[in-house]
Amino acid sequence: MTAGCGAPDQDQDVAVGSKETVIEGRVLSGGEPVSSAYVRLLNDSGEFTAEVPTGGTGNFRFFAAPGSWTVRALSASGTGEQKLTAAAGRNAVTLELA
Repeated sequence: MTAGCGAPDQDQDVAVGSKETVIEGRVLSGGEPVSSAYVRLLNDSGEFTAEVPTGGTGNFRFFAAPGSWTVRALSASGTGEQKLTAAAGRNAVTLELA
């Protein structure tokens, strides 16, 4: 567990079933992992759905429903955002902070 937060360890690999939809990735700044970012998941209308802190290697993970999502990273190093259409299985995202 991450100290002070109910989110599981973001650096730990997890098994993903064929019916599960996972949005996961890394947050980078200048090509280096950002371990102090918060990553938000927004639904297709832009409403906040969930937030997790990045792991020590900049990793994050959300279990979501298939559909349109926005992933937004916030940190002292900057912000980054990516829109995606997630399907069942693993959906990879890399957020480079600006």
